[in-house]
Amino acid sequence: MKKFNVSLITAILLALVLSFAAFAEVEVEDESYYEQFRGKGITLNVYNWGEYISDGSDDTLDIIEEFENISGIDVNYTMFDTNEDMYAKLAHGTSQYDIIIPSDYMIARLIDEDMLEKLNYDNIPNIKFIDDEYRYTDFDPNAEYSVPYTWGMVGLVYNTKYVTEEQASSWDVLWDESLKGKVLMFGNSRDAFGVALKRLGYSLNTEDLDEIRKAADSLSEQKLINQAYAMDQTFDKMANENAYAAPYYAGDCLTMMKRNDALAFSYPKEGVNQFIDAICIPKGTTQKDAAEAFINFLCETEVAVANCEFIEYFTPQTEAAKLIEVDERIIPSEEVLENSETFIMLGDQANELQENLWLEIRSGSGLEAWMWALIFIIILALIIFIILFVVRKRNKKNLDY
Repeated sequence: MKKFNVSLITAILLALVLSFAAFAEVEVEDESYYEQFRGKGITLNVYNWGEYISDGSDDTLDIIEEFENISGIDVNYTMFDTNEDMYAKLAHGTSQYDIIIPSDYMIARLIDEDMLEKLNYDNIPNIKFIDDEYRYTDFDPNAEYSVPYTWGMVGLVYNTKYVTEEQASSWDVLWDESLKGKVLMFGNSRDAFGVALKRLGYSLNTEDLDEIRKAADSLSEQKLINQAYAMDQTFDKMANENAYAAPYYAGDCLTMMKRNDALAFSYPKEGVNQFIDAICIPKGTTQKDAAEAFINFLCETEVAVANCEFIEYFTPQTEAAKLIEVDERIIPSEEVLENSETFIMLGDQANELQENLWLEIRSGSGLEAWMWALIFIIILALIIFIILFVVRKRNKKNLDY
């Protein structure tokens, strides 16, 4: 009986030690804060960009698993390609999410359309670590609806075997006929129009309808050079040398460069987009407190360090920023920063025109209007020929009788 009791006690102690070790894998500010959710059977639906969180691969920290261990909350994690895809799914109500991580201009739209919950910062004590420069912004002036996740820059990733440094210094490279079929363009409207607008010398946030139309004309011209409209597909296409130049986000470009030594990165001289992605809670969640606990966890110093070392974006977490060594190949100079713009929400008229023009660009085959006319004439001529042939054959048959 004593041996049984000793064995039982040992087993219990071992289980407690292992349990504690699981909770203590990540050093957090206040471990007891997360324990309030244990045993409640909570599941959070998290919707984020692809390849945009440290996931445990290559001996990195698995942030989702660590959060589940420390809080007892299950996380259902899914990914989107573009802000527009995320918005469409949210607006149509086909799925309910508790956490989303959109970009600046989309957050402004979601706020304007009353699609986000106001945050209770009593449940996010780690907000003290977030730099106010990224909290109080044009898209969320009072920092009521969003907590900055990362910030970054758009630039150009290119293959030095086929593209020179001089070519890569301008957005013109994506319109270069010598690279036909070997360049990519963003697969979402705002980023694609952003590239075209900067190339033409216009603001990313222009409300001038003529400038938007000129950018659309430019994108239509680029379509004849373009291999594909790509988002996450850009990783494999560039790394495997299926494409030689593409616009993309600086942190992700570093990931591609690690897969292929011939890849390099530039900030085109016409100007680029500087962006902030932030964590929000959509309207309708039934797990707001748990969602705020997840936001708080992402703001833990050790978590923010692991996250930004994995995805290689810049962090707004002040303590983490001191511990991260940023790859100097993507550090923007003062000149680049001064020549950059952050997207803001467009007015209804400009936004509707841009979206409609983008649909036309994407849905068309890329053939010029005269080619469509020629195809129509050829088809019409064939139909007339067939009709005449059938009529003539019938007439001949009638004469034979």
